[in-house]
Amino acid sequence: MKRLWHMIERYYPWLLLLLGVDCFCAIILWISDIQAFQTLSGLVVLTSLLLFSAILFVLNKRETTRRELFRDFLSDPAICNEERLLSAISREEGESIRLLASVLQEHKTESNSMADALQDYEEYVEGWAHEAKTLLSLLTMLLDNRSNEMSPPLQAKLDYVRSQLQEDVTQMLYYARLKSSTKDYQFKDINLNDCLGEVLEDYAPLLEEKQFVIINKLQSETVYTDRRGLQFMLGQIVSNAIKYSSDSPMLTISMIHSEIADVLSVEDNGIGVKKYDLPYIFQKGFTGDSTDSRKKATGIGLYLVKKMADDLNLRLEAASPWEKGFKIVIFFPKLKSNGGK
Repeated sequence: MKRLWHMIERYYPWLLLLLGVDCFCAIILWISDIQAFQTLSGLVVLTSLLLFSAILFVLNKRETTRRELFRDFLSDPAICNEERLLSAISREEGESIRLLASVLQEHKTESNSMADALQDYEEYVEGWAHEAKTLLSLLTMLLDNRSNEMSPPLQAKLDYVRSQLQEDVTQMLYYARLKSSTKDYQFKDINLNDCLGEVLEDYAPLLEEKQFVIINKLQSETVYTDRRGLQFMLGQIVSNAIKYSSDSPMLTISMIHSEIADVLSVEDNGIGVKKYDLPYIFQKGFTGDSTDSRKKATGIGLYLVKKMADDLNLRLEAASPWEKGFKIVIFFPKLKSNGGK
């Protein structure tokens, strides 16, 4: 009905002209033969209504065709779509369409160039990260095999540097992967203890350097998700705890179960986050209050955790009383069995 009124408003002059001609013919018939007019008045009215309806039908079909052609042209401003649209509109409208086509083609070319440049950049970053990880693996092997040739303090420092470099490279690699249009997630049942153990092993030199106490309350819990994505999230959370640790650092990992989700909790006793900063901790580049421990922060770790959680359909929550620790919670939704039971 709304489209009908729109069409009537658009073609109002032509419809008014038709009505005027109709009325003029009726007046001529009435003047020439009033008896014939009385006899044919019903037929005249019916014919006018039919003619009016036919014209509206034709106009509506034409308008629908033009809308579809214009939509096709906007989605793909190729020459064939442009010519099809030009054949269905007036010459005055055609000039505007040609100008619009040139602008759209220019933007499409720029967009394609930017997409190609972005893909090249992503491939370069991923290639560089994989090469760097190969060198880090070689460094790890050398540190393991030549540990008797260096002093324990030197080995501890090299382990610390290696772990920090590995975290930076992994963070950069996942940042590029999260921005990519293609994903390679593999969802399956994951043993949380095994997954967490690998993460803690990767961060062992950093945890030992800060003398962390790890309290692992996990049993044999299993969650359905992507293993690498979850390990990256846990790694960034552990890294965050290390950066903002207290004098006697402690990390507690536990899990509770509800009817709708399995809830994994990772809690530290570090400096925490101020209340007014808490709503923004997952925003890109946000570092919060500029305390000494946050001056070197990039504000990218928890942002990537949130992006990965969104990709894996996981929900995050965070809580932190200032100077009394930081807690982040991951909700793993429970999958329904067959039949929805």
